Amino acid sequence: MQKTNIKQHIVNVASKLFYTQGYNATGINEIIAKSEIAKATLYHHFKSKEDICIAYLEQRHKIFLGALKEFTDKANKGRPQLISIFDYLRNSYREGEFHGCWAIKILSELPPQNQKILTVIQRQKKELLLFLGEVVGDNIANISIAETEKISGGIYLLYESAITETHLHKNDWPIHLAKSLAPSLFAEAQLVN
Repeated sequence: MQKTNIKQHIVNVASKLFYTQGYNATGINEIIAKSEIAKATLYHHFKSKEDICIAYLEQRHKIFLGALKEFTDKANKGRPQLISIFDYLRNSYREGEFHGCWAIKILSELPPQNQKILTVIQRQKKELLLFLGEVVGDNIANISIAETEKISGGIYLLYESAITETHLHKNDWPIHLAKSLAPSLFAEAQLVN
């Protein structure tokens, strides 16, 4: 296996373990065993479990944001595109292997002093919020920056709570409820067709 392939293989193995069983429950030795590599090989590519975790978060976020943008672009302009994030979430839930938000799962297991991973997660959540702001700006005519932030922030909060509650209840009713509430955030706005 080539050097870049080994590194990616390690991240892929760790990703599945971190997402399904948790960060703290996943040890370096388990990652090594499931990757079928030597300990020296792992440490050649990553200095610590924390570095593997950051690579995992970066990979998941890149795939998620790319897929979300592609999904949103396919939705019709106006109301459908503004609430398409909930359809994306529903599809993700129905595909199986849904264990909630990978970033929040990691965050919940971190000690307060771990600023390195926290900073990565905060940046990624901000990128999602900025993307939602772009969607709002593209679908509502004559909207101010303050109103864009209010609407996109509301959609973001509904989305994040829908993820958590769907994982908690093992049911997609929170997604449907969040989707039904979202249009109230832009009920008086002039939508683009």
